[in-house]
Amino acid sequence: MDFGGILRTLLEERDLTQKQLATDLSIAPSTIGGYVQNRVEPDFNTLKQLAKYFDTSIDYLLDYQSGYTTTHEEDEILRIFRSLTEAQRVIFTAQGRVIVQHNSKGNRIDEIGFEIGLDNLKK
Repeated sequence: MDFGGILRTLLEERDLTQKQLATDLSIAPSTIGGYVQNRVEPDFNTLKQLAKYFDTSIDYLLDYQSGYTTTHEEDEILRIFRSLTEAQRVIFTAQGRVIVQHNSKGNRIDEIGFEIGLDNLKK
């Protein structure tokens, strides 16, 4: 995913506008718009500010696998985990263990089962 798409996703997840982000970081709103539209790239200091603001790594923002993780999805899981409260981390980890245990018994959870599971969570 490109930088603009990642930034757009982070804004949407937090229900933030580009203008609010610009205000919070003391950056011109047009500059944030340029980042989201991939017309310009942030400098190193701005990348540091964005990573701190969104509680993520610069590697995640740049969709760069440094070797600690191998896919963007792994980076996403790590970013989500780090943004959780301690109690939420316990729940998140327990849910992951249930999936791993289920898979080890030869009963893999596929996309259809996953979608069904999400529907049940919303009720």
